[in-house]
Amino acid sequence: MVVLTAKYQCKPGMGDAVEAALREMMTHVQSEQGCIHYFVNRSIDNPDHFLLFEQYVDEQALSAHSETPYFKRLVLETVVPLLEKRERTLYRPIVAPSVPD
Repeated sequence: MVVLTAKYQCKPGMGDAVEAALREMMTHVQSEQGCIHYFVNRSIDNPDHFLLFEQYVDEQALSAHSETPYFKRLVLETVVPLLEKRERTLYRPIVAPSVPD
């Protein structure tokens, strides 16, 4: 399993346009086989800041997600040009050891 967090800092006043693109993105990602969670969060304090939390079954599923036509159109071509900063971090979940019966 792999987790991706992405922090988006929009150019001033671009938050609504970014939210619209991410809302459309959410409708597509829900049908991806390898996606477990895709949460988009918008800052209460600054409407031009977003935090995305994505969880995939493996790195291949994340890679496949990044190659979809809608990712390229909505994220790379629409959202990224509206950002001042984009930070992405990959994580692996820590799983508790199993307890013998």
